[in-house]
Amino acid sequence: MMKKPASVKGLEEFGRVRLSNNFFMREFLYSEIANFHAMPNIPDNPELAIRAGTKLCEELLEPLQDRFGRLAVRSAYRSPLVNGYGNEHGYNCASNEANRAGHIWDQLDANGKMGATTSVVIPWFADQYERGADWRALAWWIHDHLPYSDMEFFPKRAAFNISWHEDPKRQVYGFANPRGFLTRKGMENWEGSHAAEYAWFGTDKY
Repeated sequence: MMKKPASVKGLEEFGRVRLSNNFFMREFLYSEIANFHAMPNIPDNPELAIRAGTKLCEELLEPLQDRFGRLAVRSAYRSPLVNGYGNEHGYNCASNEANRAGHIWDQLDANGKMGATTSVVIPWFADQYERGADWRALAWWIHDHLPYSDMEFFPKRAAFNISWHEDPKRQVYGFANPRGFLTRKGMENWEGSHAAEYAWFGTDKY
Protein backbone atom coordinates (compact mmCIF):
# COMPACT_ATOMS: atom_id res chain seq x y z
CA MET A 1 0.00 0.00 0.00
CA MET A 2 1.30 3.44 -0.89
CA LYS A 3 2.13 5.50 2.19
CA LYS A 4 1.08 9.10 2.76
CA PRO A 5 3.93 11.37 1.62
CA ALA A 6 5.90 12.42 4.68
CA SER A 7 8.66 14.53 3.11
CA VAL A 8 9.17 17.07 0.34
CA LYS A 9 10.73 14.34 -1.81
CA GLY A 10 7.79 12.05 -1.17
CA LEU A 11 5.30 14.79 -2.05
CA GLU A 12 7.27 15.59 -5.21
CA GLU A 13 7.05 11.96 -6.27
CA PHE A 14 3.34 11.84 -5.50
CA GLY A 15 2.78 15.00 -7.53
CA ARG A 16 4.43 13.32 -10.52
CA VAL A 17 1.77 10.61 -10.65
CA ARG A 18 0.11 10.79 -14.06
CA LEU A 19 -3.66 10.49 -13.77
CA SER A 20 -4.34 10.63 -17.52
CA ASN A 21 -2.72 11.74 -20.75
CA ASN A 22 -2.69 15.46 -19.85
CA PHE A 23 -3.17 15.60 -16.09
CA PHE A 24 -0.82 14.97 -13.16
CA MET A 25 -1.66 14.80 -9.47
CA ARG A 26 0.31 17.93 -8.58
CA GLU A 27 -2.12 20.36 -10.22
CA PHE A 28 -5.01 19.00 -8.13
CA LEU A 29 -3.32 19.53 -4.75
CA TYR A 30 -3.19 23.33 -4.71
CA SER A 31 -5.58 25.00 -2.26
CA GLU A 32 -5.84 28.68 -1.34
CA ILE A 33 -7.07 27.64 2.11
CA ALA A 34 -4.09 25.35 2.64
CA ASN A 35 -1.67 27.91 1.20
CA PHE A 36 -2.88 30.88 3.23
CA HIS A 37 -3.31 28.99 6.51
CA ALA A 38 -0.14 26.88 6.11
CA MET A 39 -1.89 23.49 6.12
CA PRO A 40 -0.70 20.36 4.32
CA ASN A 41 -3.16 19.27 1.64
CA ILE A 42 -2.00 15.66 1.32
CA PRO A 43 -4.16 12.52 1.03
CA ASP A 44 -4.11 10.04 3.91
CA ASN A 45 -4.91 7.31 1.38
CA PRO A 46 -2.94 8.24 -1.76
CA GLU A 47 -3.88 5.05 -3.62
CA LEU A 48 -7.60 5.80 -3.34
CA ALA A 49 -6.99 9.41 -4.34
CA ILE A 50 -5.13 8.21 -7.44
CA ARG A 51 -7.87 5.75 -8.41
CA ALA A 52 -10.64 8.32 -8.02
CA GLY A 53 -8.63 11.09 -9.66
CA THR A 54 -7.78 8.85 -12.60
CA LYS A 55 -11.47 8.20 -13.24
CA LEU A 56 -12.23 11.93 -13.01
CA CYS A 57 -9.48 12.80 -15.47
CA GLU A 58 -9.91 9.98 -17.96
CA GLU A 59 -13.70 10.00 -18.17
CA LEU A 60 -14.48 13.71 -17.73
CA LEU A 61 -11.55 16.11 -17.95
CA GLU A 62 -9.77 14.59 -20.93
CA PRO A 63 -12.91 14.58 -23.13
CA LEU A 64 -13.69 18.16 -22.05
CA GLN A 65 -10.19 19.37 -22.87
CA ASP A 66 -10.18 17.50 -26.16
CA ARG A 67 -13.41 19.21 -27.18
CA PHE A 68 -13.06 22.72 -25.76
CA GLY A 69 -9.34 23.31 -25.27
CA ARG A 70 -7.29 23.77 -22.14
CA LEU A 71 -8.98 23.48 -18.74
CA ALA A 72 -7.95 25.64 -15.78
CA VAL A 73 -8.24 23.74 -12.50
CA ARG A 74 -9.58 26.02 -9.77
CA SER A 75 -10.11 23.70 -6.80
CA ALA A 76 -9.84 19.95 -6.57
CA TYR A 77 -8.58 17.62 -3.84
CA ARG A 78 -9.00 18.76 -0.24
CA SER A 79 -7.70 16.83 2.73
CA PRO A 80 -10.20 16.35 5.59
CA LEU A 81 -8.12 18.87 7.59
CA VAL A 82 -8.33 21.54 4.88
CA ASN A 83 -11.95 20.89 3.98
CA GLY A 84 -13.04 20.82 7.61
CA TYR A 85 -11.29 24.11 8.26
CA GLY A 86 -12.92 25.62 5.19
CA ASN A 87 -16.34 24.46 6.32
CA GLU A 88 -15.90 25.83 9.83
CA HIS A 89 -14.56 29.22 8.69
CA GLY A 90 -16.97 30.18 5.92
CA TYR A 91 -14.88 29.27 2.87
CA ASN A 92 -17.78 27.71 0.96
CA CYS A 93 -16.76 24.13 1.70
CA ALA A 94 -19.41 21.53 2.44
CA SER A 95 -18.94 19.36 5.53
CA ASN A 96 -16.42 16.54 5.48
CA GLU A 97 -19.29 14.03 5.53
CA ALA A 98 -20.85 15.63 2.44
CA ASN A 99 -17.49 15.92 0.65
CA ARG A 100 -16.34 12.31 1.03
CA ALA A 101 -15.96 10.95 -2.50
CA GLY A 102 -16.31 14.57 -3.59
CA HIS A 103 -13.51 17.05 -2.93
CA ILE A 104 -12.11 14.52 -0.43
CA TRP A 105 -10.95 11.99 -3.01
CA ASP A 106 -9.28 9.62 -0.55
CA GLN A 107 -12.40 8.73 1.45
CA LEU A 108 -15.39 6.64 0.36
CA ASP A 109 -18.86 8.04 0.89
CA ALA A 110 -21.40 6.71 3.40
CA ASN A 111 -22.38 3.99 0.92
CA GLY A 112 -18.80 2.84 0.38
CA LYS A 113 -18.56 4.42 -3.07
CA MET A 114 -15.59 6.16 -4.65
CA GLY A 115 -15.68 9.59 -6.26
CA ALA A 116 -13.79 12.79 -7.01
CA THR A 117 -14.71 16.43 -7.68
CA THR A 118 -12.86 19.34 -9.21
CA SER A 119 -13.78 22.92 -10.03
CA VAL A 120 -12.66 24.08 -13.47
CA VAL A 121 -12.90 26.96 -15.91
CA ILE A 122 -12.87 26.44 -19.66
CA PRO A 123 -11.17 29.60 -20.99
CA TRP A 124 -12.87 29.37 -24.38
CA PHE A 125 -16.30 29.09 -22.81
CA ALA A 126 -15.51 31.75 -20.20
CA ASP A 127 -14.98 34.19 -23.08
CA GLN A 128 -18.32 33.23 -24.62
CA TYR A 129 -20.02 33.58 -21.23
CA GLU A 130 -18.60 37.10 -20.81
CA ARG A 131 -20.14 37.96 -24.18
CA GLY A 132 -23.56 36.77 -23.02
CA ALA A 133 -23.59 33.01 -23.64
CA ASP A 134 -25.78 30.93 -21.34
CA TRP A 135 -23.98 28.57 -18.94
CA ARG A 136 -26.71 26.02 -19.58
CA ALA A 137 -25.39 25.36 -23.09
CA LEU A 138 -22.20 23.86 -21.66
CA ALA A 139 -24.11 22.03 -18.95
CA TRP A 140 -26.34 20.35 -21.52
CA TRP A 141 -23.39 19.38 -23.71
CA ILE A 142 -21.73 17.64 -20.78
CA HIS A 143 -25.03 16.04 -19.73
CA ASP A 144 -25.48 14.60 -23.22
CA HIS A 145 -21.89 13.43 -23.76
CA LEU A 146 -20.09 12.56 -20.51
CA PRO A 147 -20.66 10.21 -17.52
CA TYR A 148 -20.61 12.92 -14.84
CA SER A 149 -22.34 12.63 -11.47
CA ASP A 150 -22.89 16.22 -10.29
CA MET A 151 -22.26 19.67 -11.72
CA GLU A 152 -22.62 23.08 -10.10
CA PHE A 153 -22.19 26.24 -12.17
CA PHE A 154 -21.03 29.55 -10.68
CA PRO A 155 -21.39 33.16 -11.89
CA LYS A 156 -17.67 34.00 -12.19
CA ARG A 157 -16.26 32.94 -15.57
CA ALA A 158 -18.83 30.11 -15.74
CA ALA A 159 -16.62 28.06 -13.41
CA PHE A 160 -18.18 24.77 -12.43
CA ASN A 161 -17.73 21.82 -10.15
CA ILE A 162 -17.80 18.50 -11.95
CA SER A 163 -17.82 15.14 -10.20
CA TRP A 164 -17.13 11.56 -11.17
CA HIS A 165 -18.75 8.95 -8.91
CA GLU A 166 -19.24 5.18 -8.93
CA ASP A 167 -22.99 5.73 -8.49
CA PRO A 168 -23.65 8.88 -10.56
CA LYS A 169 -26.64 11.11 -9.76
CA ARG A 170 -26.45 13.03 -13.05
CA GLN A 171 -27.80 16.29 -11.73
CA VAL A 172 -26.96 19.92 -12.52
CA TYR A 173 -27.45 22.94 -10.25
CA GLY A 174 -26.88 26.57 -11.11
CA PHE A 175 -25.67 29.24 -8.71
CA ALA A 176 -25.47 31.40 -11.82
CA ASN A 177 -28.77 32.73 -13.16
CA PRO A 178 -31.20 31.11 -13.55
CA ARG A 179 -30.50 29.66 -10.13
CA GLY A 180 -31.72 26.20 -9.19
CA PHE A 181 -31.70 22.69 -10.62
CA LEU A 182 -31.28 22.59 -14.36
CA THR A 183 -31.93 18.87 -14.37
CA ARG A 184 -31.96 15.83 -12.13
CA LYS A 185 -33.56 12.41 -12.16
CA GLY A 186 -37.33 12.74 -12.21
CA MET A 187 -37.41 16.02 -14.13
CA GLU A 188 -38.97 15.88 -17.60
CA ASN A 189 -35.83 17.29 -19.22
CA TRP A 190 -33.46 14.68 -17.73
CA GLU A 191 -33.61 12.27 -20.67
CA GLY A 192 -33.25 12.71 -24.41
CA SER A 193 -31.04 14.96 -26.51
CA HIS A 194 -30.54 18.64 -25.73
CA ALA A 195 -28.49 19.36 -28.85
CA ALA A 196 -30.52 22.43 -29.75
CA GLU A 197 -29.23 24.13 -26.58
CA TYR A 198 -25.61 23.99 -27.75
CA ALA A 199 -25.96 23.86 -31.53
CA TRP A 200 -23.90 27.05 -31.77
CA PHE A 201 -20.83 25.19 -30.53
CA GLY A 202 -20.42 23.78 -34.03
CA THR A 203 -17.99 20.91 -34.63
CA ASP A 204 -14.67 22.72 -34.24
CA LYS A 205 -12.27 22.00 -31.40
CA TYR A 206 -11.29 25.14 -29.50
